[in-house]
Amino acid sequence: MLWVGRDSPHLHGFAVTDFEWAVAAVVRAIPRGQTLSYAGVALRANKPGAARAVVRALHALTGIPWWRVIRSDSTMAPQVAREQGRRLRREGVGVVGRRVKVSAARGPPAPRRASRRSPVRT
Repeated sequence: MLWVGRDSPHLHGFAVTDFEWAVAAVVRAIPRGQTLSYAGVALRANKPGAARAVVRALHALTGIPWWRVIRSDSTMAPQVAREQGRRLRREGVGVVGRRVKVSAARGPPAPRRASRRSPVRT
């Protein structure tokens, strides 16, 4: 567990786990006007397949731009769709109903992992 400073993401004044810290860092790195899926956040936080854990972390953390994280099918969760859509529109992201126009809003590509194959010699 990490103790968190005043300007860091926090869990209502409590310590934040390493995974929650990683999620906060990934979400803060999403540029204004772009989105990333829960699965994409999990991948960048080095926990592939932990999309549901990302949802729990976003519910617990404060002080991060949670509205930039959407479902893999480009929709917003019904519980937060109205507020999330309002915030995304303010950042210039196209929103139609509960769906985000992904073509202009997709976040930066995930970093590539090093290949295990040996380099090709010419």
